[in-house]
Amino acid sequence: MHIRRIHRRTPIESWTRPRQRARTRTMAAALLSAAALLASACSSSGSASTSATVATSAGAAELAALPRTPPSALAPYYDQKLTWRECGVPGFQCATMRAPLDYARPVAGDVRLAVARKKATGKAEPPGSLLVNPGGPGGSAVDYLQQYAGIGYPAGVRARYDMVAVDPRGVGRSEPVQCLNGRQMDVFTETDMTPDDQKETDRLVGEYRTFAEACGTHSAQLLRHVSTVDSARDMDILRAVLGDPRLNYVGASYGTLLGATYAGLFPQRVGRMVLDGAMDPSLSARRLNLEQTAGFETAFQSFARDCARRADCPLGAQGSTPTRIADTLRTFFQKMDAHPAPTGDADGRKLTESLATTGVIAAMYDKAEWEQLREALHAVIKDNDGAGLLVLSDSYYERDADGRYSNLMSANAAVNCLDLPSAFAGPEQVEKALPEFEKASPVFGPNLAWASLNCTYWPVRAAGEPHRIKAKGAAPIVVVGTTRDPATPYPWAQSLARQLSSGRLLTYVGDGHTAYGRGSACIDSAIDTYLLNDTPPAPGKRCS
Repeated sequence: MHIRRIHRRTPIESWTRPRQRARTRTMAAALLSAAALLASACSSSGSASTSATVATSAGAAELAALPRTPPSALAPYYDQKLTWRECGVPGFQCATMRAPLDYARPVAGDVRLAVARKKATGKAEPPGSLLVNPGGPGGSAVDYLQQYAGIGYPAGVRARYDMVAVDPRGVGRSEPVQCLNGRQMDVFTETDMTPDDQKETDRLVGEYRTFAEACGTHSAQLLRHVSTVDSARDMDILRAVLGDPRLNYVGASYGTLLGATYAGLFPQRVGRMVLDGAMDPSLSARRLNLEQTAGFETAFQSFARDCARRADCPLGAQGSTPTRIADTLRTFFQKMDAHPAPTGDADGRKLTESLATTGVIAAMYDKAEWEQLREALHAVIKDNDGAGLLVLSDSYYERDADGRYSNLMSANAAVNCLDLPSAFAGPEQVEKALPEFEKASPVFGPNLAWASLNCTYWPVRAAGEPHRIKAKGAAPIVVVGTTRDPATPYPWAQSLARQLSSGRLLTYVGDGHTAYGRGSACIDSAIDTYLLNDTPPAPGKRCS
């Protein structure tokens, strides 16, 4: 999948300032999509604890619930006491929690997880904690809590709950997966993702191999134990350590897979759970990548229609058809492939086709970024200045001005490649699939098809497989889907809501990735009412 990013973090809303919103969305929402550039699975032994949780039921793989009472070997983790301390951000406290590196062998050692909280601002006794996760995989939940959720969620929610976040294992402050350094990541992100000949294909494959080998070298032991199942089990330890009988949770993008997995493993411990921008766990990596490709095409068509109504549209005259605008964008990408544009970057980077494509994709996550995208495209098409698109691309990858990258992309690949077998076995399969991907998206199809190759060379064999999540016996779970969501297409939310025995679908008819806090009073009211009063939205509720 081309996630990341989504952040990769979670819904970026009207509750934040526009520039902060753009930064957060590309860090979070995009996370899921970064998976395309880095995502799926491959080659040696995986975590036994992960595969053991997937059972076969009536001919279909289904996530099996764990015993209600944790095994005695896990008692030291469930009984631990957190030591809270100030952590440099006013109003927030931080702690370190221990979890077993390998749930199948707790004696094998610990992984230390970073936890943060902001106490409820109201005077009434809180009903418990509200755990938040912005997505990814690879997005820092602690950063998300401190930079947005803990100060930007509705006042009523913050008054009622202790707001809590934990960086999943391998992410951010929780013993992060390490792969390439900054300069190596620059080379990786600039690599041509639409090879025109065997030489370019070999170079792309070489970069995927280099990335995978670096992860295997620097994080060999951790790579086998960063699955979504592992992180969901960590969440149950945190729930117990916080003293909460049930887990209250809001997850966005990949965070919905994490939340749904928790519900499947611990259905009796589900409290008030919101899954916004839902993923479908029953799909293979290839299906996920292909359907996400179609999702980005849907989002681009919406952007193109909006652009065509404006006099400043850089991709065509006012009144141009979306097809004409798409043709212009493809021509622009081809130009960047042949002659990358200068950017004025301190490290001498130019705007390659790959970076330009990532910049455009980054803006598809949030309609509020369309103006910035138009300005960036105008600058490079009219003036050969690629700086604006490079800024969008860097925000997607979480690259700072000093050339340092967060571990977003490393963790993204590590989790995705452990969760599912690779979409393709080699470049020959990608070439055969190109027509299907190009049909799904004439604009992004080739790029996203080749991006689906990233887990083919992963040093650790996938421990998971596609499966359904029923979570029989769980309290009502609100699944939110946006009809023109690029990174988590609306059919995924429909599917997850049907799979969950207590799923309740809430639909946002609109653009962008995720829905909560994006300006729809209808969506926000429905979710806030559920979180505060335990009253889920009516079946089939739709908002715009």
